[in-house]
Amino acid sequence: MTSEELKTIYFGAYTFEETEGDWLKANQYSRAQMDYFKSSFEMWYERCDASSAKTIEMKTDSRKISFEYKFIWHCSQDSFELAVDGLVSDIRYVKDLPEEGSLTFDLPEGVKDVIIYLPADATVLIRNFEIDGTFTPAKKNEKVLWLGDSITQGYGPLRSGQTYVSVANRILNYDIINQGIGGYIYDKKSLMKMDGYTPDKIIVALGTNQYGTETMTDIEEYYETLIGIYGGKIPVLCITPLWRGDNEDGIATLIRFCNNIKEIVSRYPNIKVVDGFKMVPHLPEYFLDNLHPNALGAECYGRNLVNEIRKLNF
Repeated sequence: MTSEELKTIYFGAYTFEETEGDWLKANQYSRAQMDYFKSSFEMWYERCDASSAKTIEMKTDSRKISFEYKFIWHCSQDSFELAVDGLVSDIRYVKDLPEEGSLTFDLPEGVKDVIIYLPADATVLIRNFEIDGTFTPAKKNEKVLWLGDSITQGYGPLRSGQTYVSVANRILNYDIINQGIGGYIYDKKSLMKMDGYTPDKIIVALGTNQYGTETMTDIEEYYETLIGIYGGKIPVLCITPLWRGDNEDGIATLIRFCNNIKEIVSRYPNIKVVDGFKMVPHLPEYFLDNLHPNALGAECYGRNLVNEIRKLNF
């Protein structure tokens, strides 16, 4: 399969670039946005370049898929995952893989829908993608720009196919660009018009990393900038921060912060809000570290979010 053919089944990218050695790299941010992260904070820059559980999706009668991969950066070690007809059926953990190598996935007989989830917390290059049958690109629903922090990027489950975004999107089938970044905050400077791209919907899941702020100015200016770029007609969904058990003394502050966010977004008729406290049970069993949902917590989060999206008719 040529790089151009691969691009037709490679979802989650804003742009592609071919690097030395004919490796294909997918970017979810514009160059201007990435330059901003590079100049502001190294951790944000590293993570803005991550694969963030991008997917390769198709309908195919193939019995085998293979490709070469190369890591150029990784943090937590999650996984490559294969889903067939909506069911995850194969997992290859990053911790068990060399920095560069090849993967082969065997598929069942017949025509089926196939998704390959790329690692969320790593930057992965792909080349020499091979398939031994016919294929057609997956058909997607609305284009959705998903903005968030490490939970949206996918840290916590240590499974790329089990992030809350992946869980929700196996049901919703959005055509997403996931701009979640570990450690990120409400930062208006990263909001830039992406030439040639206009989402049908926008989801914002931020605030976990700044709930102790003394002022809500950054949050107010973030939504002012977002609406200024995309207008007041594109539906926006704001998910307030989740419960967190790593700072029991700060729960009252977190609740107050969430209520302030709700008040700010209520000023915009195109923004609907989901209460993050209702997404994941308030028990350590559902979290990796009492902050980031683990695989069980992310499953709850993704499915509860889908229910809220449908109730809100978002």
